[in-house]
Amino acid sequence: MPEVPPKPEPEPDPTPIPEPVSPAPGIRVGLAVGASSANVAGGDEALLITDPAGQQLAVIPSGESWRLTASGARVAAVSPTGQMTPAAERLVLGAGVPGEPVRVNGRSYRGLIEVLRDSTGLTLVNRLGLEEYLQGVVSAEMGRRSVEDREALRAQAVVSRTYAMRNMRRWSRQGFDLYGTVSDQVYGGLSAETAEGNEAVSATRGRILTYGGAPIDAFFYSTCGGRTAGGTEVFRAADRVYLRSVSDVGLDGTAYCSLSPRYRWREEWTGEALRATLQRTLPAATGTPVARVNEVSDVRVIYRTGSGRVGQLGIGLRESEVRVDGPAVRGVLRSSSGDMLRSNAFELQVTGGGRQVTRLVAEGGGAGHGVGFCQWGAVGRSRAGHDFRRILERYYPGAVMERLY
Repeated sequence: MPEVPPKPEPEPDPTPIPEPVSPAPGIRVGLAVGASSANVAGGDEALLITDPAGQQLAVIPSGESWRLTASGARVAAVSPTGQMTPAAERLVLGAGVPGEPVRVNGRSYRGLIEVLRDSTGLTLVNRLGLEEYLQGVVSAEMGRRSVEDREALRAQAVVSRTYAMRNMRRWSRQGFDLYGTVSDQVYGGLSAETAEGNEAVSATRGRILTYGGAPIDAFFYSTCGGRTAGGTEVFRAADRVYLRSVSDVGLDGTAYCSLSPRYRWREEWTGEALRATLQRTLPAATGTPVARVNEVSDVRVIYRTGSGRVGQLGIGLRESEVRVDGPAVRGVLRSSSGDMLRSNAFELQVTGGGRQVTRLVAEGGGAGHGVGFCQWGAVGRSRAGHDFRRILERYYPGAVMERLY
């Protein structure tokens, strides 16, 4: 009996089965604290002003801008003609058409804007979904990027989502979860979004990094300079397996972040400029009286951390040496423009040391604290063909990627 040929397997359906999607959590972003006033407007639609219970207090017509102001212990909105809403403990502003933005001081935001009275002025809060928030973070943090940087943007999306989940309600006493600045993550709202950044958020929807079942401390910064820092080199409580120092150098000996404009840098001070800088910075950092900072006899590195960064700096004054611990060094050795030193990874050249410093040069690498995710390193790795999972595995060794929703 001839063998019966097997029935051909049915061809697979080319349409992928979509993953179940559950709603993302909401988040409250602090846009301003202590503001004396703010201007608000809708986009192409009218803007509604309500109290927390949802009672409508006023309608701002399309194209018209109103001013938010404190009214005693409450807040109110004032029209161009002087019409004022009833004062309330909190105002809520949202577009009359769902999905339309709210403009605050000329910048567009998704979701709603809440206005609270604080001790010195107004607190402005943007309430929106976490994924919408991330759309305003990824490109604000990473800048406008090309298609070859796609995996770096996706990695940043996972990092920023993890950071938000780990630090949710961090500033709840002030009425919001996270600041929209470098105090947490840079958030530019709808005005900062790009198609590339939004794709990165969509492609990684709901995904975060965890360790032991909890979101990790997802520290990140601009440029590591060739090696990341261990967590405790910068943050005393950051003794984490996934925050250990790792090399960021490829097999060809080139650092992945070497394309950063801050990969290598140099700062220089004259003796007079150094003394003036230290008179401004040492008192706040170490409690040293300004009067003691009249002569600088030396600046030296006392010890370095495991990643080679400056762990403690000694500054010789007329009567004694003042020691500055690593995390404060960048704020003490500020540039002539007043900016923080780019990183703790530097070498010093001192002229006149032991008597009176007449010239100080710092030659260093990298920008930022160096713990965790290196943004420019991620760009270099993306261009080298690494996907976002591989990138994150390198910067957070031992962390696990999970999908929350």
